[in-house]
Amino acid sequence: MTIARFLPATRAEMAERGWDAVDVVLVSGDAYIDHPSFGIALIGRWLEAHGLRVAVLAQPRHDRPDDFARFGRPRLFFGITAGNLDSVVANYSGNARVRDQDDYSPGGNPYFGSVRDKAQRRRPDRASIVYANLARAACADVPVVLGGLEASLRRFVHFDYQQAKLRGSLLTDAKADLLVYGMGEHAVLTAAQRLAAGQGLAGIAGTCVRLSDRELVEQQWSEPPLRLPSWEEINQDRRHFLTAERTIDQQARAFAQTPLLQRQQAMWVLQQPPAAPLTTAELDRLHGLPFCRAPHPTAGDVPAYRMIRHSITIVRGCNGNCSFCAIARHQGPVITSRSQASVVAEVKEVVAMPDFTGTISDLGGPTANLYGSKCASPTTCRRHDCLFPAICRHLALDEARFLALLQECLAVPGVRHVFVSSGLRMELLLRTPALLEQLTLHHTPGAMKIAPEHTEPKILALMHKPGAEVLADFLALCRKIASRHKRNVLFTPYWIASHPGCTQDDMQRLAARAKELNLPTRQLQDFTPTPGTLATAMYVAGLHRDTLTPIPVARTTGERRAQRLALEGTPGLRPRHRQR
Repeated sequence: MTIARFLPATRAEMAERGWDAVDVVLVSGDAYIDHPSFGIALIGRWLEAHGLRVAVLAQPRHDRPDDFARFGRPRLFFGITAGNLDSVVANYSGNARVRDQDDYSPGGNPYFGSVRDKAQRRRPDRASIVYANLARAACADVPVVLGGLEASLRRFVHFDYQQAKLRGSLLTDAKADLLVYGMGEHAVLTAAQRLAAGQGLAGIAGTCVRLSDRELVEQQWSEPPLRLPSWEEINQDRRHFLTAERTIDQQARAFAQTPLLQRQQAMWVLQQPPAAPLTTAELDRLHGLPFCRAPHPTAGDVPAYRMIRHSITIVRGCNGNCSFCAIARHQGPVITSRSQASVVAEVKEVVAMPDFTGTISDLGGPTANLYGSKCASPTTCRRHDCLFPAICRHLALDEARFLALLQECLAVPGVRHVFVSSGLRMELLLRTPALLEQLTLHHTPGAMKIAPEHTEPKILALMHKPGAEVLADFLALCRKIASRHKRNVLFTPYWIASHPGCTQDDMQRLAARAKELNLPTRQLQDFTPTPGTLATAMYVAGLHRDTLTPIPVARTTGERRAQRLALEGTPGLRPRHRQR
């Protein structure tokens, strides 16, 4: 068994390895946590496994470039990410109020010191741009590669809710050499191999480059790109923003091999076709790399780590394609499930952790009960939109595989409980009653997390979610199971207020319907217009995602507050903000 040690995060750790230089410096707005739930750790270990010397620069000072020279000049590139969250989402609530808690920072403190000064925040606003400029100031001739959620979702013209305005591509604002979108393992490795061989970065699947007018003219196309509405066109008529987002969404779900092109203010952004998703074998290998499964000693206590330290990712990707969610845009619409052997091996690693007390807190992913599912026609499907308006007849569920996984994990010596705490799709559980029974009776930590989001049919359609009857049928079946076994079942439902198209009357009907269903409304989230979702495009354009007809949009603080008040006052309600 390989004993894991942290990737170098200090000059002293670099010296301990006998390195006089590194190949790649990975820069993150998060504290460094060497755990497979954190993107910087996944990419760092992946590059290390392919023979590269990798260092991690976590939460560098952003008032001067000194930290970016910590490891000397990297031989290949600076890889920059804002962290596991978009930096604006990390720094501001959905109503653009400054957050005084950052779960990805030491002690949850979003400031370098105790002074509540924006300039002293550990993670600057639009961190990818700030870090790119500092990297260039420290080592002007070293390529800058952007990646992670922030870069992925801001790669084209996008809406920034903290500034309440449209912004151009992060790639052109940061003047970076390359932007990696999606999960990035294949693209980042290819970029590193190209640079090591003295080659250029053009044409890498899963990446975007910026081009001048002259460079665009000089391009040799194997297939001409599809041109999106430009920055200027979108700013003149915001309906074009919805048009652009619909095209990006359709091309992504189709895994289209046509490049996308969008004019910014003075440059062009060219997106190459997506990289192939990791296979099961590749995902197994990635999660089998030697992670320390702990925060770096310089990070100390990090709340986000405490939440996930005994959890295990079993599935990647989501084919639900909810309007308000960016998971399909970033992780992709194709489901990749890890093998049972790989998951059980990781369970044994968790059991060996000194603070493990017998409970695997989550076997999950974006949607846990998509584990084992497959498309019966993966080579011909251009939708990869498997759950709306109903479950696609080509989606094959594998109830037995998930049940077997739960039993195998429970059988590992030292494990007393295995919970599934990730979100679950109710319409899928209605199709897998044996799995639902096991989850209800044995694998739910206190309350089952469900995400009806709303109860009104027209709002559910805008959210790209199935009809309201699914919730009623699901609750009835769960309660029947619980009654048969003389057990009590609790639910934690998530609701969204102020989603585009939703009015105060719709929220009042939601409150009444929840009461009829005897369903407590514990978690409420104000819709947040984050980059990279069709709901945000509807918010900006004021148009229905499918019919392009006008819809009401709650934009002001008063309108949003009125929608919250329809549910506030319900016993047990806790407002909540999530990035999905």
